[in-house]
Amino acid sequence: MITRTLAVAALILAAASPAFAQQGMAKKLRAACAADAKALCADVEPGGGRILQCLKAKQDQVSKDCLSAIEDAQAARAAGTAQ
Repeated sequence: MITRTLAVAALILAAASPAFAQQGMAKKLRAACAADAKALCADVEPGGGRILQCLKAKQDQVSKDCLSAIEDAQAARAAGTAQ
């Protein structure tokens, strides 16, 4: 019984991990890109990845920290390890 309970708990944690990892990456992006988003994409309605698309479109004007965070997020997403 204990073994089965532990197995179920492990499956639940494994399923939840990607969601928590994505939330962590989103927080990093917001922290690194907040000023750039406000300055460069103020007219863009948030949601659906529109701000991120705006920042990518204006990457020549985006701060190095924000650009690095975007690249890290893309790499993590491609690898399936968003953190």
